[in-house]
Amino acid sequence: MKSLEQIRQDFPELTRKVHGKPLIYLDNAASTIKCAPVIAAVNQHYSMDAANIHRGVHYLSEAGTMQFEATRDSLKELINSPTREQVIITKGTTESINLVAWSWGASNLKPGDEILLTTLEHHSNIVPWQLIAERTGAKVVETPIDDHGDIILEEYKKLLSSKTKMVSFNLISNALGTINPAKEMIELAHQAGALTFVDAAQAIAHLPIDVQALDCDFLAFSSHKMFGPTGVGVLFGKTELLNAMSPWQGGGDMIDEVTFEKTTYNDLPHKFEAGTPHIAGVIGLKPAIDYINEIGLARISELEHELLTYASAKLIEVPGLKIIGTAKNKSAVISFVIDGVHPQDLGTLLDQQGIAVRTGHHCTQPLMKRFKITGTTRASFCFYNTKEEVDTLVAGVHKAVSMLA
Repeated sequence: MKSLEQIRQDFPELTRKVHGKPLIYLDNAASTIKCAPVIAAVNQHYSMDAANIHRGVHYLSEAGTMQFEATRDSLKELINSPTREQVIITKGTTESINLVAWSWGASNLKPGDEILLTTLEHHSNIVPWQLIAERTGAKVVETPIDDHGDIILEEYKKLLSSKTKMVSFNLISNALGTINPAKEMIELAHQAGALTFVDAAQAIAHLPIDVQALDCDFLAFSSHKMFGPTGVGVLFGKTELLNAMSPWQGGGDMIDEVTFEKTTYNDLPHKFEAGTPHIAGVIGLKPAIDYINEIGLARISELEHELLTYASAKLIEVPGLKIIGTAKNKSAVISFVIDGVHPQDLGTLLDQQGIAVRTGHHCTQPLMKRFKITGTTRASFCFYNTKEEVDTLVAGVHKAVSMLA
């Protein structure tokens, strides 16, 4: 088992300095930094193995295809997908949601139908559904949360009806860290006859995910939030749903036969993978998955929960500080406000001390409105962070408050 010191050595970015101070990276909810095997794999592809995939018969094309498809196999195992064909490669969680909203929604939604979301959603899980609702005459309905940041399940149950056609929600809130009761929500949605879409972007590198145990109809996540390259995402869907959906984009590799009279489409997963993909990014994702498996999601969850508990206790001692989002079941994300201190000012002063946090509304403006605030300062932790870094953060917050409040 790797020690924390050995783990940190696997992430080169942790050795750099910012404004002359050692980097303390606490913006993991926005994007995780990259481990050395990922960097090596991407560099190897671009320096020695660059070629297009899937349709070539020469060595580099076939080798690249094998590496690309090996990542799909690893993704299948990571989320326990029944088949590899149900794992669709996209540009990110945002594209995955848009794909389903348009490809499934355009054919299945009609006036009077309802799409049930929650107050906790990222804009990427709101706007695509609003766009398709405007096109089809369907309606987006909001499931409320309580003052702790938990979904009010009784209200959720009341909102479910025969009108509900899709329920889309995040497994973990990027802004508050709330871990939602996904299995229960999915079961209730299915009882009402609705399909479910799980946004697992914030959860994929922090919790074990089993799509068969969840019985979700769709699930999506992004490479860059699990130590892999940017510009790569994943969409899982049930086979019968994916087969029934029309392609969202047309182009190379997603076709069976093209004539000017009619085009027939390729089988899954290629039906939804038009054009040349981010080959190096997908190849670079496999070592990220391997690294997660090496450390183990159980250990990752344990280390991050320790950091959450420690940091919460330390930060709450700061005069005037209030944590927004105190769900009983939450990940290592702490959003907070401080009386008399603007989050952006605080973030700027922390940056001068080498501490990277995120400030603002975190692409969750409806959620901020629910708490009657415009934004928060968010510290989001990963297993490579340390309690010493938490101490430096807290000292930095104290220092900033003394200057700003």
